Amino acid sequence: MAGGSGAEQRDGAGFYAGLPVFDRFSRLTDPAIYTPLPDDWVLGLSDIVRSTAAIEAGRYKEVNAAAASVIAAVANALGNHDFPFIFSGDGASFALPSSQADLAREALAAVAAWVRDVFGLSLRVALVPVHEVREQGHDVRIARFAASPDVTYAMFSGGGLAYAEQAMKAGSYALEPAGPGTLPNLTGLSCRFDKIRSERGVILSLIVVPGADADAAAFNDLIGRLLSLAESKSGAGRPVPETGPRLAAPFTGFGLEARALGTQGSSRLATYARLAAQRLTAFAIFRLGRPVGSFDPVRYTRQLVDNTDFRKFDDGLRMTLDCTPALADRLEALLAEAQNQGIARYGLHRQDAALMTCFVPSPTRSDHIHFVDGAMGGYAMAAQALKPQAEP
Repeated sequence: MAGGSGAEQRDGAGFYAGLPVFDRFSRLTDPAIYTPLPDDWVLGLSDIVRSTAAIEAGRYKEVNAAAASVIAAVANALGNHDFPFIFSGDGASFALPSSQADLAREALAAVAAWVRDVFGLSLRVALVPVHEVREQGHDVRIARFAASPDVTYAMFSGGGLAYAEQAMKAGSYALEPAGPGTLPNLTGLSCRFDKIRSERGVILSLIVVPGADADAAAFNDLIGRLLSLAESKSGAGRPVPETGPRLAAPFTGFGLEARALGTQGSSRLATYARLAAQRLTAFAIFRLGRPVGSFDPVRYTRQLVDNTDFRKFDDGLRMTLDCTPALADRLEALLAEAQNQGIARYGLHRQDAALMTCFVPSPTRSDHIHFVDGAMGGYAMAAQALKPQAEP
């Protein structure tokens, strides 16, 4: 499948930055908003092996942190986070020009080593050339969705990202983790908020992908109907309240954030002491609700709500919603009917709270990003319904 010529083959950074931005999520099935990735780009992919078992053991915070660490490590290596990526709860994917393939390879290997050493989990990582995806009959097309005036998130279509993920899980394009003690740069990765309890009754994690022989128009119509229901103000809404999530006690989640700093030896105590001081100061500032220097906690909270990544499209729809049990039932009935008709496959997971993982390179800037997943397994548990029965 042809792709990546003319204007699309411009400098890698310029390609993504130059894409048009859409701000109506309901347009996500419109082919006109997507542009083929250049042939000489690469896809970086990751996922936690046996994530379901880890989640069932109560380690969902670690699973989410491991997935978000991929995005943080690549962003810090690049020096910015304006690149296309997808957070999927127990993994993450991204795209970069081939000129940055070595950077991507090093970041993925380092994160896999860190996840192994710190959490005792296995993070599968791979790097897949886009031109090889197209040689297999799939495309990788991309769009930019403005979640707020300050943050955009990538959307993927064409089936290529899904194909690459399947190839990774089959053992192709695998990268080996780096050696013991390798530390990625995870500056800005944090989890300082309490679980976000549902205000309507259910935190619903939802994944919908096309059926094997689905008609595109029928699938797009289904997505439109789902979004229409999900955007009904009375029955559903963002999983993050307008007032923002509640800040956890100063030392809740301290261990996770401390391990993200990755210090060793004599510098560890000094680094941990600085982190403790930062967390205590932040807790006091948010409690007071008053600006300190250039930081305004009220403005930051407003930006956090707007910037949150709670819905996305990566060859399928993913959403985390706060909804009524009645609406959850209605969505499930609609999806069950669509699955029976071969239009789509789906997975749902219901829980009573959501979990937020944050990447905040600078708290005084407005482009901090926040990932939301269900607090009791979320996307990873929803995805189980999409997997073949024979897969362990």
